[in-house]
Amino acid sequence: MSDLSPFHLAIPVKDLDETLAFYEELLQCSRGRESGDWVDLNFLGHQLVLHRVERAARDDSDTNPVDGEHVPVPHFGVVLDWDVFESLTERLATQKCDFVIPPTTRFEGRVGEQRTCFLKDPSGNCLEFKTFRQPDRLFATDRDAYQ
Repeated sequence: MSDLSPFHLAIPVKDLDETLAFYEELLQCSRGRESGDWVDLNFLGHQLVLHRVERAARDDSDTNPVDGEHVPVPHFGVVLDWDVFESLTERLATQKCDFVIPPTTRFEGRVGEQRTCFLKDPSGNCLEFKTFRQPDRLFATDRDAYQ
């Protein structure tokens, strides 16, 4: 997957300082350009921009069932190498991260077997980190495996 281009994603945050602490300290993202109302972050090689906005809290009831879990919608994240995922989730657990869905294996023994976890930043944006047993199955089309 080394030939992939980095994505750019801008997300709303209520408290820029609190949310920056989450990304910089917990997830170890480095800071790029910034102004008083937004900050660019290096999110595992991708450009994540935190934009300060005034808004109501997100509705936690939006989920979609996936392999026995209630997956929050919307969410964003990255697909990591297996060892990087394991290292990250171990570090998050050591730091007493409050997972929305703790590290788990999904579609075990089937096409698209993966490890995944979900957490929220202080502004309610939901993140997913995942890894695939067979990375070349990222876009597997065996629809029967997911029924």
